[in-house]
Amino acid sequence: MPEFLKDYGTEAQCEQALETARWPEGFRCPRCAETAHYVLRDGKRKVFQCTACRHQASLIAGTLFQGTKLPLTTWFLAIYLISQAKTGLSALALRRQLGVSYPTAWLIHHKLMQVMADREERYLLEGKVQVDDAYLGGERTGGKVGRGSENKVPFIAAISLTNEDRPLRVRLTSVSGFTSEAVSAWAKANVVSGSVVFSDGLACFGAVTDAGCRHQPTVMAGRKPKDVPEFKWINTVLGNLKTSLSGCYHAFDFQKYAARYLAAFCYRFNRRFDLRTLHQRLLIAAVIAIPRPLRLIRVADVPC
Repeated sequence: MPEFLKDYGTEAQCEQALETARWPEGFRCPRCAETAHYVLRDGKRKVFQCTACRHQASLIAGTLFQGTKLPLTTWFLAIYLISQAKTGLSALALRRQLGVSYPTAWLIHHKLMQVMADREERYLLEGKVQVDDAYLGGERTGGKVGRGSENKVPFIAAISLTNEDRPLRVRLTSVSGFTSEAVSAWAKANVVSGSVVFSDGLACFGAVTDAGCRHQPTVMAGRKPKDVPEFKWINTVLGNLKTSLSGCYHAFDFQKYAARYLAAFCYRFNRRFDLRTLHQRLLIAAVIAIPRPLRLIRVADVPC
């Protein structure tokens, strides 16, 4: 934190960092691609005016920060806190840290989680892949239990391993249900053809062959997950996820925002060995992300 505040403690430092992240080789007009420009001030924000076509470009226009009235120091601190929180950070905790209202903290949190989700979409699992079926949420009072619960969101948990069986990358993907059609679509979108997929033998996972993968089922025969060494890492990931969600979030809308929370967990896990630069990478992702106003953030994420 002291090192972060030293580099990004003032609005001028944050402006410079944002400018560098957006135009690493210097300003380039988004309309005509010319580099010659003037720097103006529109209130508190920098505005770049192209000398060739007179187009004006705000420092935050076209980024995740577009339209914000908050200081950049607040946004940068949020990026740091969310990226460094190993077990996640609730909007309520973020509100206390930033000194903003709860709706503002909630919106910042979800905008940054959506950026994490967008970045995770760029990567696929390959090689040896362990998969398992899992759920977010639980049954309501008086409702169905088990897989028939109305308050559960199904998702596929998967992790790719090295040849030495060490974890590489995890994907947690919400699905409409554990059907062959859903698993087939998931495999085509998330796993490289030719990979070997290990599962507990649930019938629907055989559909990974539709994506050119080889399926290797293991019969559980009543054994508990801890007694099955073949699924050590996927069970570890699911245990960490459960601990993270139960310890950090007291309530959130499983049906609507599950994909975002799962993607944020994956983003931090997949970059766990690069914590010192994680906030810088998230800043770059926020700069190249499209603007997302509240109405877009509130659109449901889970495919049904």
